Amino acid sequence: MEAWITELQKELPANQIMTALADRYSYSFDASFGEYLPEVVVQAKNKFQVVSVLKIANTYEIPVYPRGQGTCLSGGPLPVHGGIVLDLSQWPEAINVRADDLTVVVSPSTLTANINKAAEKHGLMYAPDPSSAHVATIGGNLAENSGGPRGLKYGVTKDFVLGLEVVTPEGEIIRTGGQTIKNVTGFDLTKLLVGSEGTLGVITEATLKLIPKPPRIQTVMAVFDDVRLAGRAISKTLTSGVLPSKMEFMDQACIRAVENFQPAGLPVNARAIIIIELDGHPEALKIERKLVEEIMRDLGAKDTVIPESEEEAVKIWQARKQVSPAIAKIKPTKVSEDATVPRSKIPDMMDRMQEIKEKYDVEVVVFGHAGDGNLHPNILCDKRNQEEMARVELAVEELFQAAIELGGTLSGEHGIGTMKAPFMESEVGEAGLSMMKRIKDSWDPNGIMNPGKIFAEKGQKLVLRSEP
Repeated sequence: MEAWITELQKELPANQIMTALADRYSYSFDASFGEYLPEVVVQAKNKFQVVSVLKIANTYEIPVYPRGQGTCLSGGPLPVHGGIVLDLSQWPEAINVRADDLTVVVSPSTLTANINKAAEKHGLMYAPDPSSAHVATIGGNLAENSGGPRGLKYGVTKDFVLGLEVVTPEGEIIRTGGQTIKNVTGFDLTKLLVGSEGTLGVITEATLKLIPKPPRIQTVMAVFDDVRLAGRAISKTLTSGVLPSKMEFMDQACIRAVENFQPAGLPVNARAIIIIELDGHPEALKIERKLVEEIMRDLGAKDTVIPESEEEAVKIWQARKQVSPAIAKIKPTKVSEDATVPRSKIPDMMDRMQEIKEKYDVEVVVFGHAGDGNLHPNILCDKRNQEEMARVELAVEELFQAAIELGGTLSGEHGIGTMKAPFMESEVGEAGLSMMKRIKDSWDPNGIMNPGKIFAEKGQKLVLRSEP
């Protein structure tokens, strides 16, 4: 047995170290593509165990891959070079709300939705709301800088992180940021670590910002016969002085998929719908709702639906949440992307996606957080069909390129991981990528933290096909 495995077994309880093939295989994949077998899986349950693992790994130069619940869509926790998968999902959940300070301190294993539930007991809200919040851990959200529908008004995960406790690659415990809203002491290491995808260290605790929960919400659904008009309606609304908390887009394929999967009464003949959520004071919402209705009508909306009860509103939003599982029923494989463009370029991006769909003869459906330009084009395919997957790879590459050409970005919330690493230089440039690598090397001189992510290895390409 490897000496480093023996040392791990001396430092941690035997039931937290897994070397059996079946156990290792269960940690070889996430919600994206590719399977890589780790040599060992360690389930860490406190920061001192993380310290032990990283000190041993750094001494022997063994790769370490931090992992939460494995919901990542970009390959973030995949152990591409074997080594150790460091599972933090079994860490005891801890949520300490400090209502007077409008903050909450959480463990990395805490389910994101549970943070908001705890905050609501105090009349507060944790705003970031990725669609996987009910199953994803906050540690993974921090690593990937997750977003969600409320990102339009409130921002993404990094906008709500005040401080972190982190174990460095060399096994030292450091704290960044603090408990205060204002903190300009030195370099902002907190922001550097959030979104670093586990390449700089392991987050073992986070202090997050809470905000007062809005007293009222109002849902509006606009129905369009023209996709470009729907795109224009988004920009017009956001320049009108109204800032919705959510502004979601579904194309016709998504609408029909949801109605076939779990009927919700959506207009199946519409080319697109926009679902808007306004929040705030009840009197302000009356004015904002009226203004939104006028904008939608002036821009040619076929219909504007105002739910008459909370139950009806919940039904509309539930339909939006059902898009991903609904479209997964159409074909066996779903390639989920999150290319993001400036909001004014949404109509242009929709046109480009239609061109890509026709050029490569692939099935593309589109939904997403259109209010902040974060679209989710999904390519539906069958990974058993090698020829089809080759076309899908080309389509995804061109989709990324289209987003960059329109002034957008490779990812609005899924992260880079393995999936988008080959395209990083196209967005940030050679010098920009080199600077990121220099930061990585200074933090992690032995290169043990999540290698194979963000930075493409020589000759690396996007590969969605299985080995022949």
